[in-house]
Amino acid sequence: MAAGGFCRLPNGTVVVALALDRPAGGAGPGAPVRVLVHAANRARALTRLRNLGLRAVYLRGNAQPPTPDEITAVLHHPDGLLWRTAHRTGQEPRHQELWHPIRALLGPAGYAGPARPAA
Repeated sequence: MAAGGFCRLPNGTVVVALALDRPAGGAGPGAPVRVLVHAANRARALTRLRNLGLRAVYLRGNAQPPTPDEITAVLHHPDGLLWRTAHRTGQEPRHQELWHPIRALLGPAGYAGPARPAA
């Protein structure tokens, strides 16, 4: 289960923010990441992540909704799907880090699922 939350926008769409473990097949091990998704509703936002191979993604509650800066960032990105390293509780936020497109997290294949054997 991922920590996160959502915010409904005036036009009816939502921005979902989740703190997830970095995928094993991604760009390398490290700290958890904060993922932002802009979608028509919460279910569709989670489906977008699951379609990228992040299978164990659930949103229960609204403990860590996206901040206004995070909402602005995801609304201005053409894919509507961003990530950056999440700060741990008790640490200073890493505001100097920029948001990255999701393909930078998932690796060159753009998918975090199991690798297919070469035929």
